Amino acid sequence: MSDLILYDFGNSVCCQKVRITLVEKGLTWQARRVDLFKTEQYDPDYLKLNPKGVVPTLVHNGTPIIESTLICEYLDETFPDPPLMPKDPAGRTRMRLWSKFVDEGLFDGATELSFSAMFRERMRTMPAELREKRFRNVGDPRRTDRFKSTYEHGVQSPFVLHAIAAYERAFKHLEATLAEGGPWILGTRPTLADINLMPFAARLDYLGLLDVWTGDRPRVRDWWALASDWPSFKKGLRDLISETEFAEMRSHGPKIRDQVAARLAELRGL
Repeated sequence: MSDLILYDFGNSVCCQKVRITLVEKGLTWQARRVDLFKTEQYDPDYLKLNPKGVVPTLVHNGTPIIESTLICEYLDETFPDPPLMPKDPAGRTRMRLWSKFVDEGLFDGATELSFSAMFRERMRTMPAELREKRFRNVGDPRRTDRFKSTYEHGVQSPFVLHAIAAYERAFKHLEATLAEGGPWILGTRPTLADINLMPFAARLDYLGLLDVWTGDRPRVRDWWALASDWPSFKKGLRDLISETEFAEMRSHGPKIRDQVAARLAELRGL
């Protein structure tokens, strides 16, 4: 029997895609919470497992695996049934293009939109000393610059515009891809392409922002209806979000909706 430990934080989009994969594989695991708001990701013992100081980290039979995209592929290769990656190299390349959409655009995008909607207000109420400590603990100067800009300027930050543009590129490509096949991204069955994207669509949905991008994209709406009703999505993501977290997202997301829609309209040249 394999020993799987997942160092996890409930509403982390990266943890969510790993949990969906674990659930779809029918695996059981030990969950060990790493509270990002208490900066537990920078604990020296945790940094020995994950030097980047981020979640998730999967430990399989004593070996740590980091980076959520790589963890999902590792799980598919280690536990091959049901398969979540195409068998042929061309199919795997198509799947990994969606991983790149997520890792190179939507990850920062979800972070900036979530920050501007929710965490910005939370940080405003912090004592100044604690707020500066949070900025110092980010560990990556580029992320620190993004967080400070979003903290100071909200949706008007250029980094939030980058986030809006990243989602626009992804959903535009998704609409075109689904027009060629479907109902899933690579055809008739869900793959890691879908799983990688699900938490990033879910975050927008729970913030009340998703239809800003999908209102004129019926195939994307159909994909999201299918994905959000998929049992592994429900068990690995939706059912593990607390009612407090849902309430926070529902409360704060609509506050920035008009500004986000206006910036998207600017991008589209409307």
